[in-house]
Amino acid sequence: MSFSLTSLVDAAPTLRTHAAVRSPIEAACAQHPDVASFHELGPSEEGTMLYGAVMGTGPTTVSLIAGNHADEPVGPETLRAFLINGLARRGEMDALLQRFQFVIVPHTNPDGEARNRAWMEAWPDLEAYLQEVVREKPGDDMEYGFPDMRPENTHVSAFLREHGPFDLHASLHGMSAGEGAMLLINRPWTFRTQWLRDDFVAAAAAKGLPLHDHNRKGEKGFFWIEPGFQTTPRGDAMRTYFRAQGDSAMAERFHDSSMEFVASLGGDPLSLVTELPLFLMRGAGDDGHRPTQYLDLRKRLPDVKARLARGEDVEALLAPFDLRPVPLDTAMHLQFRALELGLRAVAPGAAS
Repeated sequence: MSFSLTSLVDAAPTLRTHAAVRSPIEAACAQHPDVASFHELGPSEEGTMLYGAVMGTGPTTVSLIAGNHADEPVGPETLRAFLINGLARRGEMDALLQRFQFVIVPHTNPDGEARNRAWMEAWPDLEAYLQEVVREKPGDDMEYGFPDMRPENTHVSAFLREHGPFDLHASLHGMSAGEGAMLLINRPWTFRTQWLRDDFVAAAAAKGLPLHDHNRKGEKGFFWIEPGFQTTPRGDAMRTYFRAQGDSAMAERFHDSSMEFVASLGGDPLSLVTELPLFLMRGAGDDGHRPTQYLDLRKRLPDVKARLARGEDVEALLAPFDLRPVPLDTAMHLQFRALELGLRAVAPGAAS
């Protein structure tokens, strides 16, 4: 294609809500009925209607979802911009829309988004984030809930099943804090994507982000590929891990991941999971593929949050990590670049 998807990032993006963006997405689809359709998928646990869209008429099928972890808002904003801004630039998108069919759920978890709204409205306030962030626990974690753990999983699975199988699946995620950017790739595609990884490293560096390098040695299904890259997680690996720890009750809380579900629909899909930090740690050093600052911060966070709840100052506790917010446009740019690279991997020549 003659333009980059990264140009779809708004000049000054914000963290919008599931409800606020519905009308613009629905209107954009209605204005281009030959290439786009809006779909109500079904109600969430708390009665919020999930929605999705199909965009494009091409033979190469792509599933795009975001929001499985509702404290990771960059992915939903990326997919909202993809739909709204992409259709607004229909002429420039035509070649892409003729090559691909995109099946998109911009936010799979609107109830979780609502619970995280306080810190999103205060973004990029670090203390507001630490005080207000809410993340689902195993057994309610949508990424490991396919096909039918929660009503949301059931609705999204039905939508994807209707349009599958897929050539590419992307589940857009993020990290609370990290030492840089990371990209996960499903294991059958690792040996076919060296060029993709090299390009993603260059794109991150151009935006001032190093790599978050963590060799977990297969723990929970995360196998190290090279610095900044791991394999996508699997529900079966999660279950195996916790059973090996003697915690069968925890093991049973993990269903399949969206990547496993899409693979079950057939074909040989490439799966990508983006992991971009909301807050970047400065000055992290290499310690044998082990993110020491990240791991240290995770140990300290319970104490930090407890002190914040008591109204105490936490500046001294956080100072060693030098946490800086990653601009929303930067993170969205890298989400789009990862998507472009995935498109080129499954349809060579389709994206530059």
